[in-house]
Amino acid sequence: MPHRSIQRSQRLSEVRYEIRGELARRARELESQGRKLIKLNIGNPGAFGFRAPEHLQAAINARLEQSDPYCHQQGLEESRLAVAALHIRRGVCEVNPQRVFMGNGVSELIDIALRALLNPGDEVLLPSPDYPLWSAATILNSGTPVYYDCRPENDFLPDPEQIEASITPHTRALVIINPNNPTGASYPRALLEQLVRIAERHQLLLMADEIYDGILYDEASFQPLAPLTGELPCLSFGGLSKVHRACGYRVGWAVLSGEATRLGDYQHALDLLGALRLCANVPGQWAVPAAINGPNTIDALTQPGGRLYETRRAVIEACAHSPFLDLVMPAGALYAFPGVDSSRLPGFDDHHFALDLLEQEGVLIVPGSSFNVPYRNHFRVTLLPEAEQMREVFHRIERALQRCAPAASARHVA
Repeated sequence: MPHRSIQRSQRLSEVRYEIRGELARRARELESQGRKLIKLNIGNPGAFGFRAPEHLQAAINARLEQSDPYCHQQGLEESRLAVAALHIRRGVCEVNPQRVFMGNGVSELIDIALRALLNPGDEVLLPSPDYPLWSAATILNSGTPVYYDCRPENDFLPDPEQIEASITPHTRALVIINPNNPTGASYPRALLEQLVRIAERHQLLLMADEIYDGILYDEASFQPLAPLTGELPCLSFGGLSKVHRACGYRVGWAVLSGEATRLGDYQHALDLLGALRLCANVPGQWAVPAAINGPNTIDALTQPGGRLYETRRAVIEACAHSPFLDLVMPAGALYAFPGVDSSRLPGFDDHHFALDLLEQEGVLIVPGSSFNVPYRNHFRVTLLPEAEQMREVFHRIERALQRCAPAASARHVA
């Protein structure tokens, strides 16, 4: 009897995660051959020399001996109290520790939140560009992503009218990523209020991915969504990975707000799914009260002279001096999303460019099309390297773009 190979789930045929996909695999092959690469594909502060603040490390060390047992499926009471208190200070109504769910990073909680919500064929409104985990989790939980445009000509902010026109009887949720990954857009209060009114009219669950809430530049400000939603159901996501540079701790949280009778049994569904995975990582949760109530350690990095600010400045200046690149300046988060001027490089393809940049210049970026956009002339870089290294990166990017120019001219003539 011939052997039959094990086939993967058909759902995975629609799932992409190029941030750690084909190009990242090729990067590992090149590194195994001795190539030195500059990898800008992942917003992973620890890989660039950042450390979690010392008061977070001390909080874990002080309680490590208490970390052997499982904790409650929703998380340690101390951590949930701290998260609930943070949201109350922000002006969120109807929040208590019973509505806080701790997870192994926000990624796990996104999956749980969508699994608790969706039936086959249900639709989720997602930004385009999006963080591709949202699309993947929607598909893997039997839902259908429906994208609303956040166009560069509108500073990567959405059009509320387009969002409302995209709603059907199958739409269950509206996802907002603010500050945004990959674009760095920071959503103004007036825009968020419009989106809340749309969700209210159509009885949608609002899902606010706010993992970058404290990473802001220049005069940008962060407006949390839940204080604007009142009795409307809203699920807000945050965690330690970015603002506190503690990705490896795998600590995130989701806070459910809104009037109790409007939540139906969704809160119980979240609790059930949390119980099925037993609990979130216990040692990392001890750092949550210290992170929320301790000193601010991110502003020194995002203000003039700070490392993130100066690297962002290097990207802005490099794009301004390039004949090929345009940039909507990121107001927040850890990324820039430059666009290539298609009139100068007709036929430009972001994936082909990223592969050439990796092979010829030793720089790993993420093609913009990986973020579920209909165009192929953008790419994402993380702002985590030192400014001097980022200037070198864009010198290599410019060299690669110059190589594209003759090919583009030949295609244009043909």
